[in-house]
Amino acid sequence: MERRKEDIKPAVFELYNDYAHNRLSKEEFTAELSAYAVNGWTVASLLAFLMPDYQGGIHVRADDPRIITKYISYSSPKGGGTIKALLCIPAGAELPLPGIVVVHENRGLNPHIEDVARRTALAGFVSLAPDALSPLGGYPGNDDAGRELHSKRNPPEMLEDFIAGFEYLRHSEYCNGKVGVVGFCFGGWIANMMAARIPGLLAAVPFYGGQAPLEEVPNIQAALQLHYAETDAHINSGWETYEQALKQHHKAYVAYHYPGTHHGFHNDTTPRYDNAAAELAWKRTIDFFKEKLGK
Repeated sequence: MERRKEDIKPAVFELYNDYAHNRLSKEEFTAELSAYAVNGWTVASLLAFLMPDYQGGIHVRADDPRIITKYISYSSPKGGGTIKALLCIPAGAELPLPGIVVVHENRGLNPHIEDVARRTALAGFVSLAPDALSPLGGYPGNDDAGRELHSKRNPPEMLEDFIAGFEYLRHSEYCNGKVGVVGFCFGGWIANMMAARIPGLLAAVPFYGGQAPLEEVPNIQAALQLHYAETDAHINSGWETYEQALKQHHKAYVAYHYPGTHHGFHNDTTPRYDNAAAELAWKRTIDFFKEKLGK
């Protein structure tokens, strides 16, 4: 039978969201799924359907001649020490260019985020995608192990790793010093925090990310473009007070809420993906960076 996400109850995606964020163990997640193993679905088929398909979801391959890619390392003395990152440069472009830090979810620099970094370069920016799992050996090749490694790192230290990545990119020979950040889930929180912690950051685009502490909102100087899913109770619960603080302190921001979407709707390697919302959100992201950083 053909598997379609429309045939799965929305609660299944919420369970997956809790599992992906370590609020449910794999055993608990599997047990909860059994209630939804109906109409031809088994627990095994539900699990297989929900897991990411990295090869099928790649948009821009690593050997695409339109971009130059290489792995680099930079120093993060306040964070994990030495951080590995994917650097992507538009081939044949007149350098230097504006730069974008691309921040992964809570599983390290997996193939999907590397693909997003290449897409960003294809849009005309120099992109840097750090791997916060570098001190523990880097992304281990699958998301379950990646989440486990991620849970062993200290979030404030990981934030320092991405702040150091901003500094590396800003001073790179390929970058003109104008830098923004885009992040997803955990990376959305990092993007919000970088906006609060880095005076020289010009633009931040958090996708369904946790908000910065309200007491840090006055420090935000970057323009914000925020993207939220409709069904994402954990993240959305912090939005109203965050928006009030942004308004109170006269911060430049625009927020988009996408009807009918789940947390992770931009990630096209899982069935949470929503093509129309993802394409619109990505167009808005690139247009925003072009406006705030220059082409």
